[in-house]
Amino acid sequence: MRNPEATKEAILKKSGVLFNTIGYKATSISQITDATGFTKGAIYRHFNSKDELERETLTHLSSILFDKLGTAIKAEKNARGKLMTILHFFESYATNPPVKGGCPLLNAAIEADDAHPGLRKGALKMLSILRESIVAILQNGIDHKQIKPGIDKDAYASIIIAMLEGGIMMSKLEGNNEDIRIVIKHLKSQLDQILL
Repeated sequence: MRNPEATKEAILKKSGVLFNTIGYKATSISQITDATGFTKGAIYRHFNSKDELERETLTHLSSILFDKLGTAIKAEKNARGKLMTILHFFESYATNPPVKGGCPLLNAAIEADDAHPGLRKGALKMLSILRESIVAILQNGIDHKQIKPGIDKDAYASIIIAMLEGGIMMSKLEGNNEDIRIVIKHLKSQLDQILL
């Protein structure tokens, strides 16, 4: 008899690769059964619907992303190091993503629309976590006199995320890291202006 948690984890892992490379709506249950080796019935014992599987898979992919990023950020001792870690983490996404298929936030955000509220909600949650993390780093830097006071932390977080995700999209589309490197260079120069 199989361990139900191990089965669910295997389904999430294999579905994550499919959803993040093929797309959430484009991936069929048949493709998931082929990839996992589980029957349709086994999949639906763990997930009530494909929509639920999509939402839980996005949460799973989000955990992978934020665990890796969080570990790298925690290793740094100051705001500069933490911010540069974020930039370098995303710089490698186009050619060496920690999750096959690229950035799960970008992929889900592109696919999410009014017809897919669960997927949109999951993508918004990922965006919120990333934004709040950057704002917290900026605030901590201000508190410790590593970043100039008076900056608009929310605006900086939005600009950083928008530029990184845009750079990832362009680099992924072109199959190289040139655009994300340009974005990183620009963001570094912008951050140098607020770092003390």
